[in-house]
Amino acid sequence: MPTLAREHCVACQKGAPHVTPEEIELLLPQIPAWTLVLDDEGDRLERDYKFGNFMEALAFTKRLGRFAERAGHHPSILTEWGHVRVTWTTNKIHGLHRNDFIMAARTDTLFALQESAAQD
Repeated sequence: MPTLAREHCVACQKGAPHVTPEEIELLLPQIPAWTLVLDDEGDRLERDYKFGNFMEALAFTKRLGRFAERAGHHPSILTEWGHVRVTWTTNKIHGLHRNDFIMAARTDTLFALQESAAQD
């Protein structure tokens, strides 16, 4: 089975099934830095990324925006000085779809690439 970061999102239509509690139990350990937020308005995945300054945080936000646009699945992003909070959920179904877990894993990969480039 490929890792989540290697999977691709599938088009999600209104009425698509949410991930089941059993699926969440299998998927969440693959993205351990993410928090599962259970909410009446729709469950979501959230993670905070730390940066040394605002420009690094903004650069990550821009990369994530381009990446999300190519994937056709868009997060909520809060960018502040040295900090970016990313939230994945599927608005069409008001909750979590496998796509959200895939994109969370791929966001981690994007962050790791930026961190690696910053150290070079």
